[in-house]
Amino acid sequence: MRVLIRQLTLPVWRTLPWRALLASGVMALLLAAIPRMADDPSTWLTVNLLRTAALVLALGLAFVLDDPARHTTAAVPVRRPVRSGLRLALVAPVLASWWTAVLLLVPSSVRPPVADITLEAGAAFALALAGATAAIRLTDQAEPGQTVAAGLLVLAILTPLLLPESWALFVAVEDKRWAAAHERWAVLLVGAAVVWGLCMPERIKHRSASPVLR
Repeated sequence: MRVLIRQLTLPVWRTLPWRALLASGVMALLLAAIPRMADDPSTWLTVNLLRTAALVLALGLAFVLDDPARHTTAAVPVRRPVRSGLRLALVAPVLASWWTAVLLLVPSSVRPPVADITLEAGAAFALALAGATAAIRLTDQAEPGQTVAAGLLVLAILTPLLLPESWALFVAVEDKRWAAAHERWAVLLVGAAVVWGLCMPERIKHRSASPVLR
């Protein structure tokens, strides 16, 4: 297995959607740099820019399982969880570097609690991965990234409009609901991780028995 993984690493690296990841990373950095260019940046502006940067990175992550040769690589003697895990393992350090740079770009005077805003980003990343993994398991699409990214964007837009105030997720730092909102973010992260785990295995295909000719 280890030999196969080593043999797969370079081909998988080459097929990763680096353009989408690079574009989302650069955009996230530009968003994080805005408070530095403002004369008197506010915490409200900064936290929403960080949320937007996290969403942009998640949109790039939605393409991570895209594989034009999906139906060819399915014949490789390595199960899908291993192949998908390898793609994620190669992307994870890059994603972590982007997010760290985003946080460091924000002036410390207006930077929201790092653990809490990182929890929000982690939930967004987990939702992107769960959506991509579910699309791979439930459909025959080789490149579901565009559909998953569009769905994630629509979800991000509609959630603040449809959720009741008592279930709000996007709250201001000084809002008394901040702690409760991040408890809900944690639940969302765990839920997305569960969906991701459940959708990782290969889909079981049942073959109908052929009629017996007598």
